[in-house]
Amino acid sequence: MRQFSADYLETTREGMWEGSREALTDLDLAERESVLDVGCGTGVLTRVLREECPGEVVGLDADPALLQAVDPPVVRGDATRLPFREDAVDLVVCQALLINLPDPSVAVREFARVAADAVAVVEPDNSAVTVESTVDDEPALARRARERYLDGVDTDVALGASAAALLDDAGLDVVSTRRYDQVRRTGPPYSESAIEAARRKATGEALADNRAEILAGDASEADYDALRREWRSLGRDVVEQMQNEAYERTETVPFFVTVGRV
Repeated sequence: MRQFSADYLETTREGMWEGSREALTDLDLAERESVLDVGCGTGVLTRVLREECPGEVVGLDADPALLQAVDPPVVRGDATRLPFREDAVDLVVCQALLINLPDPSVAVREFARVAADAVAVVEPDNSAVTVESTVDDEPALARRARERYLDGVDTDVALGASAAALLDDAGLDVVSTRRYDQVRRTGPPYSESAIEAARRKATGEALADNRAEILAGDASEADYDALRREWRSLGRDVVEQMQNEAYERTETVPFFVTVGRV
């Protein structure tokens, strides 16, 4: 399973669920007595579930460092071997977890075992991310870098739109799939995370973090080096626009909330 730091999770989930929560309608949260949030990370979805659900919401993650950021009750555990009996909770939920598992079907079967009523998976289609920017080259370069990265990743990071098949294979009756767009906007006044993101582009660090995945695909060392040079040049343009308070960027990540009944 791919692992991430707390800072990475907080940054990439920035703005998640700040707008409408209509996509969570079919989770029937107002009726739940018990919910398990599997792979909760730093608790971004856990907090939303607790706001919407009158019952107990338990966060579970394999990384004890991430669980430190989540208010109790929390449990350390593996998504593919949940430390719960059958039918232990009304609802089992996960967000951006299955895309990081080599065999997500194993986890979904565990969800179905532990859930007494329903399973909900909130997963993105990372192949359909879009970027708009005041730096003309950024949308195309971001798309090219993403394609290189996705080509070398060994998990299905685009499964969001097709997650219903996983639930069906686990013996669940699929109720619905609703799309939710996470929209992340950058503009003046710039947050500390936006300034740091610009710095990492200008130094090439942002792309270097994904070097192994890029080279695991069809890209050669020369391809990677050329892409990194373009990325650093882009970063310098971003920094220059930010200094003039002219830089604006919108990134849209499509998530799909798929619900299945036990």
